[in-house]
Amino acid sequence: MDFLNMYFPVSGVKTWVFLPPLVALVVSFFTSMGGVSGAFLLLPFQVSFLHYTSPSVSGTNFIYNIVAIPSGIYRYLKEGRMAWPLAWIISIGTLPGVFIGYYIRIYYLPDPSTFKLFVGCVLMYIGIRLLYEMTERSKRGKKEMKALDDKFNEHVKQVKQSQAALISSGLPSDAVVKTVSVSISKVVYEFWGQPFSFSTLGMFSLALIVGIIGGAYGIGGGAIIAPFCVAVFHLPVYTVAGAALIGTFLTSILGVVFYAFVPIKSGISASPDFLLGFLFGIGGFIGIYLGARCQKYVPQNYIKLILGILIVYLSLKYIIQYF
Repeated sequence: MDFLNMYFPVSGVKTWVFLPPLVALVVSFFTSMGGVSGAFLLLPFQVSFLHYTSPSVSGTNFIYNIVAIPSGIYRYLKEGRMAWPLAWIISIGTLPGVFIGYYIRIYYLPDPSTFKLFVGCVLMYIGIRLLYEMTERSKRGKKEMKALDDKFNEHVKQVKQSQAALISSGLPSDAVVKTVSVSISKVVYEFWGQPFSFSTLGMFSLALIVGIIGGAYGIGGGAIIAPFCVAVFHLPVYTVAGAALIGTFLTSILGVVFYAFVPIKSGISASPDFLLGFLFGIGGFIGIYLGARCQKYVPQNYIKLILGILIVYLSLKYIIQYF
Protein backbone atom coordinates (compact mmCIF):
# COMPACT_ATOMS: atom_id res chain seq x y z
CA MET A 1 0.00 0.00 0.00
CA ASP A 2 3.06 2.25 -0.28
CA PHE A 3 1.72 3.74 -3.49
CA LEU A 4 -1.11 5.28 -1.46
CA ASN A 5 1.36 7.28 0.64
CA MET A 6 1.96 10.69 -0.82
CA TYR A 7 4.65 13.30 -0.23
CA PHE A 8 3.80 17.00 -0.43
CA PRO A 9 7.02 18.93 -1.13
CA VAL A 10 5.65 22.38 -0.23
CA SER A 11 4.59 21.42 3.30
CA GLY A 12 6.97 18.50 3.77
CA VAL A 13 4.02 16.30 4.75
CA LYS A 14 3.95 12.58 3.93
CA THR A 15 0.66 10.81 4.55
CA TRP A 16 -1.93 8.36 3.23
CA VAL A 17 -3.55 10.08 0.28
CA PHE A 18 -7.10 9.45 1.51
CA LEU A 19 -6.49 10.71 5.04
CA PRO A 20 -6.90 14.49 4.39
CA PRO A 21 -10.27 14.18 2.60
CA LEU A 22 -11.62 11.65 5.12
CA VAL A 23 -10.71 13.81 8.11
CA ALA A 24 -12.11 16.92 6.42
CA LEU A 25 -15.36 15.15 5.55
CA VAL A 26 -16.04 14.06 9.13
CA VAL A 27 -15.04 17.38 10.69
CA SER A 28 -16.92 19.59 8.23
CA PHE A 29 -20.11 17.54 8.46
CA PHE A 30 -20.59 18.51 12.10
CA THR A 31 -19.12 22.01 12.07
CA SER A 32 -20.97 23.22 8.96
CA MET A 33 -24.27 22.91 10.82
CA GLY A 34 -23.10 25.85 12.91
CA GLY A 35 -21.82 27.90 9.97
CA VAL A 36 -18.20 26.83 10.46
CA SER A 37 -16.18 25.27 7.65
CA GLY A 38 -14.11 23.13 10.00
CA ALA A 39 -10.80 24.80 9.16
CA PHE A 40 -10.28 25.68 12.84
CA LEU A 41 -10.10 21.94 13.63
CA LEU A 42 -8.13 20.96 10.54
CA LEU A 43 -5.34 23.38 11.42
CA PRO A 44 -4.55 21.64 14.75
CA PHE A 45 -4.71 18.30 12.92
CA GLN A 46 -2.12 19.49 10.41
CA VAL A 47 0.11 20.98 13.09
CA SER A 48 0.04 18.05 15.54
CA PHE A 49 -0.59 14.97 13.41
CA LEU A 50 0.97 15.93 10.08
CA HIS A 51 3.68 18.12 11.72
CA TYR A 52 2.97 20.97 9.34
CA THR A 53 4.00 23.96 11.49
CA SER A 54 5.27 26.63 9.08
CA PRO A 55 3.21 29.82 8.51
CA SER A 56 2.09 28.41 5.14
CA VAL A 57 -0.29 26.05 6.98
CA SER A 58 -2.63 29.03 7.38
CA GLY A 59 -2.68 29.61 3.63
CA THR A 60 -3.30 25.90 3.05
CA ASN A 61 -6.34 26.15 5.30
CA PHE A 62 -7.65 28.96 3.11
CA ILE A 63 -7.32 26.67 0.07
CA TYR A 64 -9.46 24.13 1.89
CA ASN A 65 -12.14 26.76 2.55
CA ILE A 66 -12.29 27.85 -1.10
CA VAL A 67 -12.78 24.29 -2.35
CA ALA A 68 -15.12 23.06 0.40
CA ILE A 69 -17.51 25.91 1.22
CA PRO A 70 -19.46 26.43 -2.08
CA SER A 71 -21.46 23.22 -1.56
CA GLY A 72 -22.77 24.45 1.80
CA ILE A 73 -23.61 27.90 0.44
CA TYR A 74 -25.61 26.27 -2.34
CA ARG A 75 -27.56 24.15 0.14
CA TYR A 76 -28.47 27.06 2.44
CA LEU A 77 -29.50 29.15 -0.56
CA LYS A 78 -31.69 26.38 -1.94
CA GLU A 79 -33.51 25.93 1.38
CA GLY A 80 -34.05 29.68 1.91
CA ARG A 81 -31.93 29.95 5.06
CA MET A 82 -29.53 32.64 3.81
CA ALA A 83 -29.66 35.97 5.68
CA TRP A 84 -28.19 38.19 2.95
CA PRO A 85 -27.81 41.44 4.97
CA LEU A 86 -25.87 39.50 7.60
CA ALA A 87 -23.74 37.81 4.94
CA TRP A 88 -22.70 41.10 3.31
CA ILE A 89 -21.93 42.90 6.57
CA ILE A 90 -19.77 39.99 7.73
CA SER A 91 -17.94 39.92 4.40
CA ILE A 92 -17.32 43.69 4.21
CA GLY A 93 -16.00 43.74 7.77
CA THR A 94 -13.74 40.69 7.64
CA LEU A 95 -12.04 41.37 4.29
CA PRO A 96 -9.77 44.25 5.44
CA GLY A 97 -9.04 42.42 8.69
CA VAL A 98 -7.51 39.48 6.81
CA PHE A 99 -4.71 41.72 5.51
CA ILE A 100 -3.79 42.81 9.05
CA GLY A 101 -4.03 39.25 10.35
CA TYR A 102 -1.70 38.03 7.63
CA TYR A 103 1.13 40.27 8.80
CA ILE A 104 0.55 39.41 12.45
CA ARG A 105 0.95 35.71 11.60
CA ILE A 106 4.11 36.20 9.53
CA TYR A 107 5.97 38.74 11.66
CA TYR A 108 4.80 38.05 15.22
CA LEU A 109 3.66 34.40 15.32
CA PRO A 110 6.15 32.40 13.19
CA ASP A 111 7.30 30.20 16.12
CA PRO A 112 5.19 26.99 16.31
CA SER A 113 4.85 26.98 20.12
CA THR A 114 3.76 30.63 20.20
CA PHE A 115 1.34 30.02 17.38
CA LYS A 116 -0.16 27.05 19.23
CA LEU A 117 -0.71 29.25 22.30
CA PHE A 118 -2.45 31.82 20.13
CA VAL A 119 -4.61 29.10 18.58
CA GLY A 120 -5.45 27.74 22.03
CA CYS A 121 -6.58 31.11 23.37
CA VAL A 122 -8.80 31.75 20.34
CA LEU A 123 -10.36 28.29 20.59
CA MET A 124 -10.89 28.57 24.35
CA TYR A 125 -12.87 31.78 23.96
CA ILE A 126 -15.04 30.27 21.23
CA GLY A 127 -15.69 27.11 23.25
CA ILE A 128 -16.61 28.95 26.46
CA ARG A 129 -19.08 31.17 24.60
CA LEU A 130 -20.74 28.18 23.00
CA LEU A 131 -21.05 26.21 26.24
CA TYR A 132 -22.30 29.30 28.07
CA GLU A 133 -25.18 29.37 25.62
CA MET A 134 -26.36 26.09 27.14
CA THR A 135 -26.85 27.55 30.63
CA GLU A 136 -30.14 28.83 32.03
CA ARG A 137 -28.59 32.21 32.82
CA SER A 138 -27.67 32.71 29.18
CA LYS A 139 -31.19 31.84 28.05
CA ARG A 140 -32.86 34.45 30.27
CA GLY A 141 -34.23 37.38 28.32
CA LYS A 142 -33.79 35.68 24.95
CA LYS A 143 -37.50 35.39 24.21
CA GLU A 144 -37.08 35.14 20.43
CA MET A 145 -34.58 32.29 20.68
CA LYS A 146 -36.71 30.42 23.21
CA ALA A 147 -39.79 30.87 21.05
CA LEU A 148 -37.92 29.42 18.07
CA ASP A 149 -36.73 26.41 20.06
CA ASP A 150 -40.24 25.81 21.41
CA LYS A 151 -41.64 26.04 17.90
CA PHE A 152 -39.10 23.52 16.62
CA ASN A 153 -39.89 21.08 19.44
CA GLU A 154 -43.63 21.46 18.91
CA HIS A 155 -43.22 20.85 15.18
CA VAL A 156 -41.26 17.67 15.90
CA LYS A 157 -43.96 16.49 18.29
CA GLN A 158 -46.75 17.11 15.79
CA VAL A 159 -44.93 15.33 12.97
CA LYS A 160 -44.29 12.29 15.13
CA GLN A 161 -47.93 12.13 16.18
CA SER A 162 -49.38 12.63 12.71
CA GLN A 163 -47.00 10.29 10.90
CA ALA A 164 -46.24 7.87 13.73
CA ALA A 165 -42.63 8.64 12.87
CA LEU A 166 -39.62 7.92 15.01
CA ILE A 167 -37.57 10.77 13.55
CA SER A 168 -38.18 14.47 13.01
CA SER A 169 -38.95 15.88 9.58
CA GLY A 170 -36.85 18.88 10.50
CA LEU A 171 -37.75 22.49 9.73
CA PRO A 172 -40.81 22.89 7.49
CA SER A 173 -40.60 24.42 4.02
CA ASP A 174 -41.91 27.79 5.28
CA ALA A 175 -38.99 28.18 7.73
CA VAL A 176 -37.11 30.66 5.53
CA VAL A 177 -35.32 33.98 6.06
CA LYS A 178 -37.17 37.15 5.02
CA THR A 179 -35.47 40.56 5.21
CA VAL A 180 -37.68 43.17 6.91
CA SER A 181 -35.47 46.29 6.95
CA VAL A 182 -31.83 47.31 6.51
CA SER A 183 -30.33 50.61 7.73
CA ILE A 184 -26.99 51.99 8.91
CA SER A 185 -28.05 51.40 12.50
CA LYS A 186 -30.09 48.19 12.45
CA VAL A 187 -30.97 45.10 10.41
CA VAL A 188 -34.25 43.25 10.98
CA TYR A 189 -35.27 39.94 9.43
CA GLU A 190 -37.81 37.20 10.07
CA PHE A 191 -37.27 33.48 10.34
CA TRP A 192 -40.22 31.11 10.61
CA GLY A 193 -42.43 34.07 11.57
CA GLN A 194 -40.11 35.18 14.40
CA PRO A 195 -38.36 38.60 14.18
CA PHE A 196 -34.61 38.94 14.84
CA SER A 197 -32.41 42.04 14.68
CA PHE A 198 -28.84 43.23 15.21
CA SER A 199 -26.81 46.44 15.17
CA THR A 200 -25.28 47.09 11.75
CA LEU A 201 -22.23 48.94 13.13
CA GLY A 202 -21.83 46.46 15.96
CA MET A 203 -21.78 43.51 13.55
CA PHE A 204 -19.35 45.33 11.23
CA SER A 205 -16.95 46.08 14.11
CA LEU A 206 -17.06 42.46 15.24
CA ALA A 207 -16.43 41.26 11.69
CA LEU A 208 -13.35 43.51 11.39
CA ILE A 209 -11.82 42.09 14.57
CA VAL A 210 -12.70 38.57 13.52
CA GLY A 211 -11.07 39.17 10.14
CA ILE A 212 -7.80 40.07 11.85
CA ILE A 213 -7.85 36.92 13.99
CA GLY A 214 -9.03 34.76 11.11
CA GLY A 215 -6.33 36.12 8.82
CA ALA A 216 -3.64 35.16 11.31
CA TYR A 217 -5.18 31.80 12.11
CA GLY A 218 -6.05 30.77 8.55
CA ILE A 219 -9.73 30.06 9.17
CA GLY A 220 -11.50 32.94 7.42
CA GLY A 221 -13.21 33.95 10.66
CA GLY A 222 -16.37 31.84 10.45
CA ALA A 223 -15.42 29.76 13.50
CA ILE A 224 -15.39 32.93 15.58
CA ILE A 225 -18.16 35.05 14.13
CA ALA A 226 -20.80 32.28 13.97
CA PRO A 227 -20.70 31.62 17.75
CA PHE A 228 -20.62 35.39 18.33
CA CYS A 229 -23.75 35.91 16.24
CA VAL A 230 -25.52 33.26 18.31
CA ALA A 231 -24.15 34.16 21.75
CA VAL A 232 -23.90 37.95 21.60
CA PHE A 233 -26.44 39.02 18.96
CA HIS A 234 -28.91 36.24 19.83
CA LEU A 235 -29.48 35.13 16.25
CA PRO A 236 -30.66 31.57 15.46
CA VAL A 237 -27.95 29.23 14.19
CA TYR A 238 -30.24 28.20 11.31
CA THR A 239 -29.91 31.72 9.84
CA VAL A 240 -26.29 32.37 10.82
CA ALA A 241 -24.70 29.32 9.19
CA GLY A 242 -25.05 30.29 5.53
CA ALA A 243 -24.00 33.91 6.10
CA ALA A 244 -20.91 32.87 8.08
CA LEU A 245 -19.86 30.45 5.34
CA ILE A 246 -20.11 33.18 2.68
CA GLY A 247 -17.93 35.48 4.77
CA THR A 248 -15.39 32.70 5.30
CA PHE A 249 -15.34 31.88 1.60
CA LEU A 250 -14.68 35.45 0.45
CA THR A 251 -12.01 36.16 3.06
CA SER A 252 -10.30 32.87 2.24
CA ILE A 253 -9.86 33.97 -1.38
CA LEU A 254 -8.13 37.13 -0.19
CA GLY A 255 -6.12 35.12 2.33
CA VAL A 256 -4.73 32.82 -0.36
CA VAL A 257 -3.65 35.83 -2.43
CA PHE A 258 -1.73 37.27 0.53
CA TYR A 259 -0.05 34.01 1.52
CA ALA A 260 0.81 33.05 -2.05
CA PHE A 261 1.90 36.33 -3.62
CA VAL A 262 2.65 39.06 -1.06
CA PRO A 263 6.41 39.24 -0.29
CA ILE A 264 7.50 38.51 3.29
CA LYS A 265 10.71 38.23 5.28
CA SER A 266 13.38 36.04 3.67
CA GLY A 267 13.70 32.57 5.14
CA ILE A 268 10.00 32.20 6.00
CA SER A 269 7.81 29.98 3.82
CA ALA A 270 4.25 31.25 3.52
CA SER A 271 3.09 29.90 0.15
CA PRO A 272 0.16 27.49 0.63
CA ASP A 273 0.40 23.80 -0.20
CA PHE A 274 -2.23 23.87 -2.92
CA LEU A 275 -2.37 20.10 -3.45
CA LEU A 276 -2.76 19.28 0.24
CA GLY A 277 -5.35 22.04 0.65
CA PHE A 278 -7.26 20.71 -2.35
CA LEU A 279 -7.36 17.18 -0.91
CA PHE A 280 -8.75 18.52 2.37
CA GLY A 281 -11.19 20.59 0.31
CA ILE A 282 -12.60 17.58 -1.57
CA GLY A 283 -13.61 15.95 1.70
CA GLY A 284 -14.90 19.25 3.03
CA PHE A 285 -16.99 19.83 -0.09
CA ILE A 286 -18.92 16.62 0.60
CA GLY A 287 -19.02 17.07 4.38
CA ILE A 288 -20.26 20.67 4.30
CA TYR A 289 -22.99 19.82 1.81
CA LEU A 290 -24.23 16.93 3.96
CA GLY A 291 -23.99 19.04 7.14
CA ALA A 292 -25.96 21.90 5.60
CA ARG A 293 -28.52 19.39 4.32
CA CYS A 294 -28.95 17.77 7.75
CA GLN A 295 -28.88 20.98 9.84
CA LYS A 296 -32.64 21.45 9.78
CA TYR A 297 -33.11 18.09 11.49
CA VAL A 298 -30.91 18.97 14.49
CA PRO A 299 -31.97 21.16 17.48
CA GLN A 300 -29.79 24.26 18.02
CA ASN A 301 -28.60 23.17 21.46
CA TYR A 302 -27.13 19.94 20.11
CA ILE A 303 -25.10 21.85 17.52
CA LYS A 304 -23.74 24.23 20.17
CA LEU A 305 -22.88 21.42 22.57
CA ILE A 306 -20.94 19.37 20.01
CA LEU A 307 -18.89 22.35 18.85
CA GLY A 308 -18.32 23.64 22.38
CA ILE A 309 -16.90 20.36 23.71
CA LEU A 310 -14.60 19.85 20.73
CA ILE A 311 -13.25 23.39 20.84
CA VAL A 312 -12.58 23.48 24.59
CA TYR A 313 -10.73 20.15 24.41
CA LEU A 314 -8.45 21.36 21.64
CA SER A 315 -7.85 24.74 23.26
CA LEU A 316 -6.71 23.15 26.52
CA LYS A 317 -4.33 20.90 24.62
CA TYR A 318 -2.64 23.80 22.86
CA ILE A 319 -2.45 26.11 25.85
CA ILE A 320 -0.91 23.41 28.08
CA GLN A 321 1.77 22.51 25.53
CA TYR A 322 3.13 26.06 25.63
CA PHE A 323 3.87 25.93 29.35
